[in-house]
Amino acid sequence: MRIIRASEIGRYLYCHRSWFYYLQGVQPSNTRELNLGTELHAAHGRKVAGSLILRFIAIITFLAAIIILFSILV
Repeated sequence: MRIIRASEIGRYLYCHRSWFYYLQGVQPSNTRELNLGTELHAAHGRKVAGSLILRFIAIITFLAAIIILFSILV
C-alpha cells in the first residue's frame, strides 16, 4: 500500500491535472516561474515574521508605558 502524504493531497486539491502529472513523473516546463514563486513566498514569510516581531515589541512597549504611567500617578 502506497503512503499518501499531505503535500500530495494539497497538490490534488489545488489541481487534479498537476497531481496526475506528478504521479506520472512529468517534470513541469515552467521551473523558472515556479522557483520565482517559491522565492516570493519565502520573502513574504520573512516579512510576516518581521511584522509579528514588531507587533510583539509594540505590545511590550505599550504595556511598559502603562506601568510607568500608573507608577507616576500613584
